[in-house]
Amino acid sequence: MPSNETVLRLEGVSLWRSTAAGPKQLLRDIDWVVTRGQRYALLGHNGAGKSTILSLAGAVQFPSSGTVEILGNRLGRVDMRELRADVGNVSAANRIPPRLSVRDYVFTGITGTVQPLPRRYGQAEKKRALESMELMGLGAMADREILSCSQGEQSRARIARALVPQPRLLLLDEPAAALDLPSREQLIDSLDVLAAEFPALTMILVTHHLEELPASFGHALLLRQGATVAQGDVHSTLTSENLSECFGLPLAVNHDDGRWHARLLRRRPADASWGV
Repeated sequence: MPSNETVLRLEGVSLWRSTAAGPKQLLRDIDWVVTRGQRYALLGHNGAGKSTILSLAGAVQFPSSGTVEILGNRLGRVDMRELRADVGNVSAANRIPPRLSVRDYVFTGITGTVQPLPRRYGQAEKKRALESMELMGLGAMADREILSCSQGEQSRARIARALVPQPRLLLLDEPAAALDLPSREQLIDSLDVLAAEFPALTMILVTHHLEELPASFGHALLLRQGATVAQGDVHSTLTSENLSECFGLPLAVNHDDGRWHARLLRRRPADASWGV
């Protein structure tokens, strides 16, 4: 496959949702192209449209207008169930069944089912699942009940499970949400290891925090109120000016040893309120 193969393309994409108060626009004329092996971060406020874009990229819903192409297939012209087989979807909202070991939970990625179906597991698939666990640093806890694991360990188990079918596109919806500092850093390190091990795997990561971006993520898309603020290479996109516009606050952005940090610029006493 060519390195510049288009994995995801959004052209003129808008999306509306019906609410009790009337139609609400969630996305506004989004144009975005992600190619093979790129690792993209999606940043913005709550409600900026990040998870909505992820739902389009995961073939979960259709746009109201515009076109979405995933792995060369246009939504509306392809069986979405078949398309989802090539897309790994990781979210803290994914339910984890009780009383499963970490190993048995990751094995469910073989069939994509919530409950285990061991009779349908082949040796090659089980070997791949065990390798995914090792990659995510879970090998030593294979026999532990997954619901007894920390939030960080569960997050890494979700990623290991999503890797079992060997997806070409991996979607990560706030995998570091609610993690403490050690768990967050272990997760970030695991994503960097994953990027090094599978350089052709395209990843899209939704987050609110620059500090959660792995060094291996080289592209970013900034969203505000459903519209694009900036997109492209991280060094030209994650600037103080762009992040300030994205979040509606004066921010200073720093980049050090592959990691990003943002802080609020102090307001002078005479300044008015900023407003978000």
